[in-house]
Amino acid sequence: MAAPAFTAVGILGIPEVTTGDDLVALIAAALTGQGVALEDGDILVVTSKIVSKAEGRVLQADDREAAITRETVRVVASRPNPTGVTRIVENRQGIIQAAAGVDASNTPPGTVLLLPEDPDASARQLCGALRARTGARIGLIISDTLGRPWREGQTDAAIGAAGVGVLDDRRGQLDSFGQVLGVTQAAVGDELAAATDLVKGKSSGIPVALVRGLGHLVVDSLQTPARALARSAETDMFRLGTDEAIALGRAEAGPVSVIFRDIPRPSFAAVSIVPLPVHASVDPLVWARILLAGTRLPRAVFGLRSARGAESPQVIAGEVLIALGSETLEFRFGVAVDVPAGLVRVSTAVGLKRPGGRLGLALARLAHPVMIDALLTRVARRLSR
Repeated sequence: MAAPAFTAVGILGIPEVTTGDDLVALIAAALTGQGVALEDGDILVVTSKIVSKAEGRVLQADDREAAITRETVRVVASRPNPTGVTRIVENRQGIIQAAAGVDASNTPPGTVLLLPEDPDASARQLCGALRARTGARIGLIISDTLGRPWREGQTDAAIGAAGVGVLDDRRGQLDSFGQVLGVTQAAVGDELAAATDLVKGKSSGIPVALVRGLGHLVVDSLQTPARALARSAETDMFRLGTDEAIALGRAEAGPVSVIFRDIPRPSFAAVSIVPLPVHASVDPLVWARILLAGTRLPRAVFGLRSARGAESPQVIAGEVLIALGSETLEFRFGVAVDVPAGLVRVSTAVGLKRPGGRLGLALARLAHPVMIDALLTRVARRLSR
């Protein structure tokens, strides 16, 4: 039996890519110039940067942090560093990585580079066109640089794929001792991306590599998305950073807010949390005023139609306390900013004084998860601009 082996070769001769360039033509010309003809079973690994440039994902943005905020769907963790703040986020493509994949390197000053809008769709287009042009049954990976939990340094990983299986599911197979494998799934898409980064590199000017010798990974179908490598919310055991998870646990544990001082055993209570945007105010009074500006929201949402009116906001232990009341309900609304954890917390408590307030209490239970969360998210977006 021959010893298993494969080769990874960097493809030279691809010029600086700009918006509208034909990547298929550029890659084909570079292969020809290097004397390489694509064969069945070959796999090309293409750096996402040139795909983004060809697709016009270059953004005029002097403020990279603002661009990161716009591309962020969910903040996983945020930590200060000597030059600013490091944010690990889930981006629009469903990828969890630092800075949402927004890159200011190898792009003109005053601009940043966003990831491809849909890396899997980009991979399908490139792979299909190269197959049609060369007649070779190839696979294609689009790679980007990611950090990893528990490990120092970065490595390339697959963010788009077509014509190559990105997961080698070995569950149910037997190991060398005859034992059934129960959980083993090899992330071959990421392994290919990482291996070829050794012959590409971030500053080498070689954005494409050819892998030969792993033809068993190449399939007929182009529907082999790299998105399959991303864990779902249900299986992700590390959806938050440590500090963020601790803060969320404390917030959800019960009476962590001064609003419970006046209603020690509320009939209804809830907590809403959003990440604190970079550069946003850390003054809870600012958040409270914008949240309630020009609206009768607390009265409308919580059914306080006969409310006497809001008292002047109080600041107690760093939390803004707003109180409303009627003959049947007592309402407390608290806004706090946890700067170390990078979170904003809105706590709500409603106490039933008389049976006649049951309707308003029912409205509070129904409306809070939607209305307060939506308003808090809207304020966060406004303060992040």
